Amino acid sequence: MDTDTGLANPASGEQMSIVMIGHVDHGKSTVIGRLLAETGSLPEGKIEQVRALCQRHARPFEYAFLLDALKDEQAQGITIDTARCFFKTQKRNYILIDAPGHIEFLKNMITGAARADAALLVIDAAEGIRENSRRHGYMVSMLGLRQLVVLVNKMDLIGYDAARFEAIKAEYSAFLGKVNLAPLAFIPISGREGTNLTTVSAATPWYHGPTVLEQIDALRRPEPPVALPFRFPVQGVYKFTELEDDRRIFAGTVDTGQVAVGDEVVFLPSGKRSRLASVERFNAPTDPVARAGEALGFCLQTQVYVKPGELMAKVSEPQPSVSTRMRVNLFWMGKAPLIKRKTYKLKLAAARSQVALVNVLNVLDASELTSVHNKQQVDRHDVAECILECPKPLAFDVERDIVGTGRFVIVDDYEIAGAGIILEALRDQDSILKDHFLERERHWESSAVSADQRAAEYRHRAKFVLLTGRSEDGTADTAQVLAKALERQLFELHFRAYYLGTRNVSLGLDAHFDEAGYGGDSRIRRLGELARILTDSGLIFIASIPDLDRYDLQALDLLNKPNEILVVNVGGQTLEDFPAALALSSGTTVADGVSAIGALLRQRDVIVEYCI
Repeated sequence: MDTDTGLANPASGEQMSIVMIGHVDHGKSTVIGRLLAETGSLPEGKIEQVRALCQRHARPFEYAFLLDALKDEQAQGITIDTARCFFKTQKRNYILIDAPGHIEFLKNMITGAARADAALLVIDAAEGIRENSRRHGYMVSMLGLRQLVVLVNKMDLIGYDAARFEAIKAEYSAFLGKVNLAPLAFIPISGREGTNLTTVSAATPWYHGPTVLEQIDALRRPEPPVALPFRFPVQGVYKFTELEDDRRIFAGTVDTGQVAVGDEVVFLPSGKRSRLASVERFNAPTDPVARAGEALGFCLQTQVYVKPGELMAKVSEPQPSVSTRMRVNLFWMGKAPLIKRKTYKLKLAAARSQVALVNVLNVLDASELTSVHNKQQVDRHDVAECILECPKPLAFDVERDIVGTGRFVIVDDYEIAGAGIILEALRDQDSILKDHFLERERHWESSAVSADQRAAEYRHRAKFVLLTGRSEDGTADTAQVLAKALERQLFELHFRAYYLGTRNVSLGLDAHFDEAGYGGDSRIRRLGELARILTDSGLIFIASIPDLDRYDLQALDLLNKPNEILVVNVGGQTLEDFPAALALSSGTTVADGVSAIGALLRQRDVIVEYCI
């Protein structure tokens, strides 16, 4: 909700975002409403309009009603969504974000805080430090906000007692010290009376610090992080074909650093490299340098195939981490607990991936900062140190180094259920998939018919023949046609062969299958399991998938063990980490392709004493 204050389009110049947080009913909205009134930032007649509304409903006037405009908010007296409003001083323009304090709406608070440059945390002087006072302080620290000002509100209710103010200051400072956060100031205020908001009040002669407005103007606005290593999450790849325009533009927003035409860049996790040929901006002057915060596109000197979600970095600078596993701190807001082996969706910069909880290292009660060990799940409102795993590697940074590519959110049942920061990239020798493979093979029930007996009877050995290629090259149909023709030829020669279309693999997939063990690509998982069974039965199992990468192939290779996989690449790029057994050009005829694959099967002793 954007609150209309007459400054919805602040004048050009320096701008800063500040989030207002704190426990429910501690007066955040009232402080903001009074601050807007004191600085003349409200539209003409706004206060009179709210006063008249309060009179009609026989309610006392509250400055908070200037913000809590939603009917259900006014009825309940709590802020549910984050309200944005604008005001300005002689120094700069401000966006104030009124974040909810009620525990049920913590995800809204985190959303507001994540966009801010600083935080004002409100504590009720009469009620004292409460659960969400501590929890919000921890969230500020976890989100990397280092500019925090604590406003001890409702001082008028305790007669502006200096001793009470100092006690709250001492207790809360000690708490914040445990999460490595040092507030810039504690200010005694009264939002209702306007005490120490814009002018020093005679009601607090014992206080000699700045007013709220003075302290806000003293905040440092973070500079655009151009000095950090270059990071560019690829949001989309666009190709233009009209008017003989063959550009392929990699579009997104530069998160950190800067890059210039001619610089060598690398896309991660794929590892593809090229050099920048141009910087593409829409309706803007030509500039060969792209800087942090700019939304634009790049063209490359040498075209490479990468998917949206990859992270572009400069080869000459420190690289992001690439791994399937990460150690994280996260805050869980989901209605259902975060449990092991269930599939969730992770959003990290432009990347989207399935993710699973591997291990819960420590659960922290954020309100008391006490640890709970040996907990096997993360419940609602828990803060936990965990190990997460994705089915394929992701590129990311540790949050303390680069914030934008070190933060993530987790989606469960189409809702944001968790948010966190990455503490460490972990080696990915171990994985849920490997654990599943070992467990499966440990309990595998062998047939009474041996592989050699089947080979003698069928006149061939079992094999998983996988045809793949890049669909963007127009080779997907070629691989599929070759696979079906190979099956037909083998069948007519009375060999046991079966072609499985990947569309058939996808039919019937549902959430229960994902939750059964591995949070990876269900199509790949199912294909690998079927390959293990069908090759164990002695068949020549054939499949074609056009868009596989090396991580898909590694997963299929593992799932098909102890049998081997035979990869035939049709027109696509051979992957260095998983070279194909046979590479065919996109122009290969069906007859020549089948003949070449047949020769390969004979060479590998799959087909004995026969050449297709």
